[in-house]
Amino acid sequence: MVESQSPLYDGFKEILKNIDPQRVKDVLSYMRTEAINFNLFKNGTFIERKFPFDVIPRIVSADEFAYLDKGIQQRIYALNLFLEDIYSSQKILKDGIIPSEFVFSSKAFLPAFMNTPVSKNIRVHISGIDLVKNSVGDSWVVLEDNLRVPSGVSYPLSLRMLTRKVFPEFFEKLPIASVLDYPELLLKTMNHVNTGGINVVLTPGRYNSAFYEHSYLAKQSGAILATGEDLVVEKDHLYLKTYNGKRAKVGAVYRRLDDDALDPIEFHPDSLIGVPNISQVYRAGNVGLMNSIGNGIADDKGIYYFVPDMIRYYMNEEPILQNAPTYLAFFEKDRQHILQNMRTLVIKDVAEAGGYGVVFGCNLTKSERQNLKDAIIAEPRRFIAQEVIEFYDIECLAENGDFFPRKADLRMYSLFGEDITVWPGGLTRFTMDPDSYIVNSSQGGGFKDTWVLKDKR
Repeated sequence: MVESQSPLYDGFKEILKNIDPQRVKDVLSYMRTEAINFNLFKNGTFIERKFPFDVIPRIVSADEFAYLDKGIQQRIYALNLFLEDIYSSQKILKDGIIPSEFVFSSKAFLPAFMNTPVSKNIRVHISGIDLVKNSVGDSWVVLEDNLRVPSGVSYPLSLRMLTRKVFPEFFEKLPIASVLDYPELLLKTMNHVNTGGINVVLTPGRYNSAFYEHSYLAKQSGAILATGEDLVVEKDHLYLKTYNGKRAKVGAVYRRLDDDALDPIEFHPDSLIGVPNISQVYRAGNVGLMNSIGNGIADDKGIYYFVPDMIRYYMNEEPILQNAPTYLAFFEKDRQHILQNMRTLVIKDVAEAGGYGVVFGCNLTKSERQNLKDAIIAEPRRFIAQEVIEFYDIECLAENGDFFPRKADLRMYSLFGEDITVWPGGLTRFTMDPDSYIVNSSQGGGFKDTWVLKDKR
């Protein structure tokens, strides 16, 4: 089913049909040749490419956003409580809500950081929650929680700034919520956990797929864009090397590299992009790290299974947003269900991300299914399975003016400073392949802006 054929899109389409088609073609041409990069690194090859985009936005009603806002705030609050608990008293394990061995067997759990205090008790500063809208019942379903280094916010933000200039008609005639304050929200979030000093965006460098975003957010928020070579640790404090040989103290780091690359002393000694001994600064409480070290345990695809239970346990509330129906191979009953119903399920490797390690059972040959079954039996902690959700398509616009449907998800972002703020926009990703459900940017997917309509009441 195609979501963009609903009445919610009528106003947009009415305006679009009165716009000179050449203007649309010019924007498409500009974006495909001059605009946003999302680089790929596959099979040892660096591929610099433009990020495919579409001018038709996903449109979210005021009532829908109010519902998503409450649900995401609830979810982030519970996940932050989980991280605080799991790296301290571990009450949720002692009370049997989550099996201890399930947590301790995860590579994402970092016991070396037990009882490490974090600035303002916030570990989930920036999150990206991936959702799809089920065409059966029009319900929103959470697919993943991204709490380590969620990316993508700069792409709809850049597109919004462009479309406001090129197509002002939409913003004059439709009650579209503004998203242009994201850099200000990011700055406030950094300042809230800043321990004294300047704000830095730590990037792996220009060969990273999201380097465009790193440089864009640093510039827009007023933070300093730095690589690991630009930072140095002295006496448990972090400093930025400046052009004149002096050093500036760093109080908050929005880091855009994973834990294992962050500190070659603490993690992998062969990392060339990290900052030696930054972990010691973090342990000493002398820098706010966004997001915190060790968050990977909370967006482990297996831990996702327990998020509804976390909400009930920590908040004594029923979850507002639902998970996709999920089976945990770790549990014998679920494992047998997966093995017996593999043809109808989506199987995911919990250690993978970016659309990698996702297998649709219906697409496997008999021998491939058997190999996967053997892998699940050998390493049950490694796999989850989910029911296939028939989520909505959204129309895309071809250069000849025709519409064509593509599967699309929605990544919604929140920032946790003094309060949790859910950004009234988001990254809508769509598959370029008409037969695919995989929308991830790292798999070649494209993106759209997301327009949240303001309540007229």
